[in-house]
Amino acid sequence: MLRYRDEPPGVRVSDADLAYLAMDRGPVPEQFAVVLVLGPGFDVERGAELLGERAARIPRLRQRLVRVHGGPIWAGDRSFDPARHLYTRRCRQPGNERALLDVILPEVTRWLRRDRPLWRAVFVTGLADGRTALALIVHHALADGLGGLAVLNALVDGGEPSAEAPRRAARDGRRRWHDLRTAMSAAGGLFAGRVGRGSLLRPTGSHRRALAVRTELAGLRAAAHRANATVTTVVLVAVGEALRRLLAYRGEPITAVRAGVPVSGDPRAGDGNAVGLMTVTVPVTGPRVRRMAQVVAEMRARRPRAAGPAPITVMGQAFRLAAATGAYRWYMNRQRRLHLVVSCLRGPSEPVTLAGTAVENMIPVAPAGASNLTMACQALSYGGMLTVTTVVDPVLCPDLSLFGRCLSAELEAAAVPAAGD
Repeated sequence: MLRYRDEPPGVRVSDADLAYLAMDRGPVPEQFAVVLVLGPGFDVERGAELLGERAARIPRLRQRLVRVHGGPIWAGDRSFDPARHLYTRRCRQPGNERALLDVILPEVTRWLRRDRPLWRAVFVTGLADGRTALALIVHHALADGLGGLAVLNALVDGGEPSAEAPRRAARDGRRRWHDLRTAMSAAGGLFAGRVGRGSLLRPTGSHRRALAVRTELAGLRAAAHRANATVTTVVLVAVGEALRRLLAYRGEPITAVRAGVPVSGDPRAGDGNAVGLMTVTVPVTGPRVRRMAQVVAEMRARRPRAAGPAPITVMGQAFRLAAATGAYRWYMNRQRRLHLVVSCLRGPSEPVTLAGTAVENMIPVAPAGASNLTMACQALSYGGMLTVTTVVDPVLCPDLSLFGRCLSAELEAAAVPAAGD
């Protein structure tokens, strides 16, 4: 066992970290993963050895939650052993992407132990054509989406550990009130209009199923450029149209979808997981160019207000008390503020390797915690491709394959210039 006797002093657990830890009370933990699909010939034993060595050099991956007088801190685990975080699973035949995701999801929804750093890495062997996969699973309290990618960048060949961002001192009451009003306005205000009841909003259970679709990034960037927008806008409009078609199949006509879009703030501000949330109403009727323009306008108006800490962070102890008593989960099982959450992250623009083997694809997997949101979408760019993973409760959303086909078709259609462009 490796021992680290000269660990840096512990750092205070931020309000954001504490919020995610407090939310961990439902059937699905607040954890997410990035899956690396590695080319043929990958040596799992050598890869595990390298991964352990590199993880040991990243302070965040050596820190565990410790409760001390004055509040919890992230402190170095003096008995840290990378082997306790590394696992190997074998994929069932035919070893395709669906089979891979069926192996990964139970690992993502398996609770990380609190007596050690909150991450695990799972190698999956037996994929088609001699490929192997590696899933890096982390708790939201350890890192947000961007933070997880920074950790991943330090684990691949040629990567370097990123500097640890400072933690902000506790806010005073006046600053908290200002931040709360700003964050709530980005999320539609304290009394945002309620979305209609429907099959998308039902309390979820503990099981999840995932499906990934991908398309070339260049076409989506060109579409975004034509609309003076971002790739996130293109993804939102495609997801909205795919949902319209899915709900039409279910006999539930809609005219708009309301999505929650995570927005990363400035990590230098010291909020730990610097992620806010803005709500965006995505119209699903009319020409695509008009729908794009409406989404662009709303995102530009709300994004600056969402770049600060999220309401769950600003509320501090009040939110944690609500989570501990079950009030937050009660609300999330009945909320009608959102239909789903759609997140978009920018991964490495150039292909990377691990232990000398090419990483062919990167697949984001975020199952979402306990709520009445039966579907969540995560997009991640890598090496000129964009992968969008949809995670659902399979009992409440048995028609995931139909949604996947609709989303794939919409992403492809968005990349084709309309007549007159």
